[in-house]
Amino acid sequence: MKSIKKKVLPPKEPSAQSGKSEQETTISQTDQIAVLGNSPLKIKGKHAVNPFPVVAIGASAGGLEAVTELLQNLSPTTGMAFIYVQHLSPDHKSLLPEILSKLTPMKVQEIDDMEKIQPDNLYVIPYNKEIEVIDGHIQLLPRKKIKSSNLSIDVLFSSLAETHKENVVGIVLSGSAHDGTRGLKEIKQAGGITFAQDDSAKFSSMPQSAIAEGVVDFVMSPKEVALELNWMSEHPLVRRPAVKHIPENEIENNNPDLRTILQLIRKRKGVDFSHYKMNTIKRRMLRRMLVHKIKTIKQYAGFLEQNEKEVDLLYQDLLINVSDFFRDTEAFALLKSDVLPKLLKNKAPEEPLRIWVAACATGEEVYSIAILLFEIQGSKGINFPFQIFASDLSAEALNVARNGEYSPQQLKNVSPKRLQQFFTKSKDHYRISKYLRDICVFAQHNILIDPPFSRMDFISCRNFLIYLDTSAQKKALSTFHYALNESGCLMLGKSETIGNSTALFTPLNKKYKVYTRKKNSGVQSNGS
Repeated sequence: MKSIKKKVLPPKEPSAQSGKSEQETTISQTDQIAVLGNSPLKIKGKHAVNPFPVVAIGASAGGLEAVTELLQNLSPTTGMAFIYVQHLSPDHKSLLPEILSKLTPMKVQEIDDMEKIQPDNLYVIPYNKEIEVIDGHIQLLPRKKIKSSNLSIDVLFSSLAETHKENVVGIVLSGSAHDGTRGLKEIKQAGGITFAQDDSAKFSSMPQSAIAEGVVDFVMSPKEVALELNWMSEHPLVRRPAVKHIPENEIENNNPDLRTILQLIRKRKGVDFSHYKMNTIKRRMLRRMLVHKIKTIKQYAGFLEQNEKEVDLLYQDLLINVSDFFRDTEAFALLKSDVLPKLLKNKAPEEPLRIWVAACATGEEVYSIAILLFEIQGSKGINFPFQIFASDLSAEALNVARNGEYSPQQLKNVSPKRLQQFFTKSKDHYRISKYLRDICVFAQHNILIDPPFSRMDFISCRNFLIYLDTSAQKKALSTFHYALNESGCLMLGKSETIGNSTALFTPLNKKYKVYTRKKNSGVQSNGS
């Protein structure tokens, strides 16, 4: 096959031990191996198997020209399902189905039920509908009468990332503003593949926003995107017959080539991933294989042995950042109204409140907690001292955190009042105010092997434990127990629990996963 000229971009903001949105799901061995193959889809409380990739395409101004070029070069028998959303007026019926049906032999139709999508079909989001994930599956809802910013592409991409995980391809074509950037980021975090149109875009703001954010795997013309999808559809990790037996390219946990890859990462980066959940490791690794058109694990191991840069990129993919400001707003409301004030009551007037944000990624959660503390100071009229220590494995992510500069998309959960009070405008980005940056200390740290911080009153480590095996989770929790003062609190992610470490912690709020440290009960907790 003739090679396609393309530009492959690495992730911009990798993170170790980051707050991650992807939740671990138990699936069969056959399903575990595919980057874009079979993937669990939760429907009405049960897991169904969706045995084909879903390609989501978003566009705005100039998008019709771009999608025309894409469809004219796309095979009608890729075995993929395609969903197209374009910014349209809610007041006028869309003619997109009629227009697009003339460009491809695939059946083109407005989508009315997201659970009934079929391969080799092109679906168009109705002009008067919005998308939302409800109870784990995607639903179409009436468009709200109150007009707000149109981020329908982000909503589609994010919805598919949440429900279909690594079984999604996201494509941003021509358009103004930045819709699609955040959605592509979530697709990539879930293990999917991302594309953005190159300088052939008639309106470049949308694709360039995604490219600048570092969330794009391929930067291509629409024709090149189509040819790449045609190739992907024939990849053995994408198109497999629906068989019950484990296929030949199944990657077992004891596969020698997998072990070779983990050893290469450990030797070059000093990080041992053998205690991370292998399903997650394999999904990320297989995503890199697909990007490089490598079909077997043996070939990829050999590629890594000859290419140190790819070892770095795989490492970055394994540690990709998914942190947000005020992520899970109700959890932060609980911190502000209950947890932090109670901890402050136990402190002497001049004794600082000490906080550790473990797996801090690019700093959003660190600064969110600092903002809460400044707001508590203002509401109480007292300037109590506090110290915030933040740690992560990724030096790249920590550099972003120390700089404290974020795009408007990253600040979607920050209110205008907080934006004005705690940020300064820097060109098209916003930077955390210096007095707030100065109160936060960032350090590179491996939770599983490095000595912990000590005498902490509060530790936040959200959505990191879900990526560890049971023994590593237990070790991390023991480290947190050691680091906390007797009255200290630990906050985990919404998908995490303390598991069997009930001798170390007592639930303070089960819904938002806040725990109090138990006094020494004979459990060895040296944090080493």
